[in-house]
Amino acid sequence: MNRNFKVLIAVTFGIFVISGCANQQSKGKDYPIQPVPFTSVKLTDNFWAPRIKKNASVTIPIAFGFCESTGRVKNFEIAAGLDTGKFQTIYPFDDSDVYKIIEGASYSLQTFPDPKLEAYLDTLIHKIGVAQEPDGYLYTNRTIAEKHGGAGLHEWAGKNRWEMDSVLSHELYNLGHLYEAAVAHYQATGKRTLLDIALKSADLVNKDFGYDRVKVYPGHQVIEMGLVKLYRVTGEKKYLDLAKFFLDIRGPRGQAYNQANVKPVDQTEAVGHSVRATYMYSGMADIAAIENDAAYLNAITKIWGDLVYGKMYLTGGIGASGGNEGFADPFVLPNMSAYCETCASIGDIFFNHRLFLLHGQSKYIDILEKTLYNSMLSGVSLSADRFFYPNPLESNGHHQRQAWFGCACCPSNVARFVPAIPGYIYAVTDKELYVNLFISNDAGITIGKRKVNISQKANFPWDGKVDIMVNPEKSGEFILKIRIPGWAQNEALPGGLYKFTDQNAEKVKLMINGKESEIKIIDGYAVLSRKWKSGDKVEIDFPMPVRKVVADERVNEDRDKIAFQRGPIIYCAEWPDNDMGDVLGLVIKKDAAYTTEFDPSLLDGTQVINTFGIQINKTVNDNVETGLRPVSTTVDVPVKLIPYALWNNRGAGQMLVWFPTSTPTTRLLPATTNAFRSKVRAVR
Repeated sequence: MNRNFKVLIAVTFGIFVISGCANQQSKGKDYPIQPVPFTSVKLTDNFWAPRIKKNASVTIPIAFGFCESTGRVKNFEIAAGLDTGKFQTIYPFDDSDVYKIIEGASYSLQTFPDPKLEAYLDTLIHKIGVAQEPDGYLYTNRTIAEKHGGAGLHEWAGKNRWEMDSVLSHELYNLGHLYEAAVAHYQATGKRTLLDIALKSADLVNKDFGYDRVKVYPGHQVIEMGLVKLYRVTGEKKYLDLAKFFLDIRGPRGQAYNQANVKPVDQTEAVGHSVRATYMYSGMADIAAIENDAAYLNAITKIWGDLVYGKMYLTGGIGASGGNEGFADPFVLPNMSAYCETCASIGDIFFNHRLFLLHGQSKYIDILEKTLYNSMLSGVSLSADRFFYPNPLESNGHHQRQAWFGCACCPSNVARFVPAIPGYIYAVTDKELYVNLFISNDAGITIGKRKVNISQKANFPWDGKVDIMVNPEKSGEFILKIRIPGWAQNEALPGGLYKFTDQNAEKVKLMINGKESEIKIIDGYAVLSRKWKSGDKVEIDFPMPVRKVVADERVNEDRDKIAFQRGPIIYCAEWPDNDMGDVLGLVIKKDAAYTTEFDPSLLDGTQVINTFGIQINKTVNDNVETGLRPVSTTVDVPVKLIPYALWNNRGAGQMLVWFPTSTPTTRLLPATTNAFRSKVRAVR
């Protein structure tokens, strides 16, 4: 088999990808818009750059540490015959955590070279290679079961390879993360060790699966994206065809839980497990782009509308139900029990990024940005060593970030996602440069055959002023497209599920070389077409007033309530800042006045909102049956709000995003007792 690995750093589909050899490039079939890879963008800001550094110095090392201490690495050693014993961990898909962290470590090496980390990866990859069976099969749970008489999952008894994937085993899910890690590691180091393991595996999967062979769809999608990445590296279409097979084989007799109840091209609604869903929709987007598949494109565009218009939280989180870790019916969006899995937020960023690359419309980046700064970022602590699995919008003190989980998909997903964030800032066509996110950075970008250096200066997300220095290698014409966010145009969320309570009259201001310029907006972008020369400067000022938000009346949980937003940031009240911790008893009237300021001493420096509310003093005559608490007295109190993503960095306690605007809707909450107040006083 001829494999010409001519590596061209090109795109960041999902997290990271290498666009491949001359064969693949010559076909010219791909996303019409190409992202600028994170390796071409150096962050210089005070918000994301420190977080990416902490991911390298804290998150990745502790994640590998937990993989060692929990037996995830030992599973490979046992499967390889380097050690003895039974399968060490709880879940058969635990191999995937090792792969994801290898992926994140590979990205991190490109920003923070680390010989010790690279050597550790070499050792780990050696163990993975020895654990791989001679024909390419790689799945430690089954290998250990076969070698040690059923010491893996007992359910394997009498089962063939792949037979249980759609039900339990996640064989193909593990391999999808292996393929993504292999591509990342090869690009970062130039070493083929993990890539050769992945290709040997993929060739076996291609041999075993097909319409005249094994016809089992993956129980948990992700292999589709991984196979596309292998296709981009090698140019071998069999990997792309296999990805499409795994999508097309779904439905109509499967379960909605894993999106297998209807053929993907006929799906119009976001259903089932939200991580599985967004991974599948992302894989469908890849096929739609490369194969120019109109049916796939039509399906995912309709699904996006169903999700955004009725199933998305204000924070960008998705997945209302813990039972299926996924979607409920439209407008069913409970706050305290909201699931909003961190992995689902990352998956939805993948999905929206791909839709932008297909359509070139800013609304997809609006969703990406909202999710990035809120529900995704909530998933990791400021210290970078504690994580949320669900990200609710309300808490009575029973939520707490954890150092690790038995099912550790979220920490490992954070580890691989964070270092790739710079890859979402810019995108290009042959004649256009898109500026999607506003983060201080220096970037070297190729637009067609033209090389351009871009320097962006911003204090985002706290300030709406952005300076963009344009320095082409040679003067020439191209189009600069700067996203004008929906929140700067009186749109809280595309589709109207959430709306601002009033219209802000302030306009976005744009200047070129010190002269104010008229803003021509197309598809949500300010379009600046001119002959650019070195030293040209674009200044843009996005108004960032505090906005009050209301939900569609059909969202029962949020009726007669308001939330607060500034720029893309959603705010909440948290226990350390408000009335002895009792924030669930707060009422804020719709006409409440407010101020905002930057507090450098709070939570590593953050913008806060100060307003006034009513604190309800409860009687002891709680009405348990109706859930309503009789009101005895009320008192006016100051209220401080912090960015939602920063809550729970000071310990467990109450938190609230949606505030009742009148007293009758205040609910019975047993934890708001004198004992609880005393506990909070002691903490403070």
